[in-house]
Amino acid sequence: MTAPEVPVLPSLLAVFAHPDDESLLAGGVLAQHAAAGARTAVVTATWAPDSRRAPELAAALAVLGAGAPRLLGYNDARNPEAAPGRPRLVDAPLDEVVGRLVAHIRDFKPSLVIGHDAVGQLTGHPDHVRTHQITLLAVEAAGLAHLHPEAGPPWQPAALYAATHPESGVGLLRPLLEGVGKAVLAVPDSYVTTSVDVTPWADVKWRAILAHRGEVARERALPGILARLPEADRTQIIQTEHFTRLTPGPTKGDPAQLTI
Repeated sequence: MTAPEVPVLPSLLAVFAHPDDESLLAGGVLAQHAAAGARTAVVTATWAPDSRRAPELAAALAVLGAGAPRLLGYNDARNPEAAPGRPRLVDAPLDEVVGRLVAHIRDFKPSLVIGHDAVGQLTGHPDHVRTHQITLLAVEAAGLAHLHPEAGPPWQPAALYAATHPESGVGLLRPLLEGVGKAVLAVPDSYVTTSVDVTPWADVKWRAILAHRGEVARERALPGILARLPEADRTQIIQTEHFTRLTPGPTKGDPAQLTI
């Protein structure tokens, strides 16, 4: 007997604002791609390499098979201990941050890039919104040789996807987040172009979330909220990941279009 073929999946670079965003928003897809032998990596915009959350991020990425942390090291808009003495991501010069992300894109050469959505991932955190804007600009700039030439030879990813939450998919999350005083900014269902059932990788995703021990210990942080739930409810929340295909790449219907 021959072993069943594992589908070939494209290389994937995730760009998120904070440690734990990668596990919560795209942990299943990252684990899926890594299990299929695809190259995966994560760029995190805030928190310094010597901060308390950096080792937790490294542990989570090891669980997901996503390599070593790539921390831009900017300060969190709401937590000055993230990177003392460094500018907040929301205050840093836009061209500087875009150029640093372009360097990671050109170095890793991903087929796909995943980032935040335009509303800031349910709670509207300003770092999420800023990271969305930076990622949009960097993915386009990475393919243009005359932009950020110091960042290396141009590389154009085939597609950019935004991790998102449709109104019909918020489900149990709405009362949980509203119960701790957080906003719930879902998007219309029509905004979602790709939904991925990550049930086969839900256990890996959950172990990656648990690696962020500091957030699991916090009552208002989503990892902590999830940790207090019955397993069935938690699985229901984390077993599906939703994305919106942005730009660049083939237009809808093109047979060459890559999918997550």
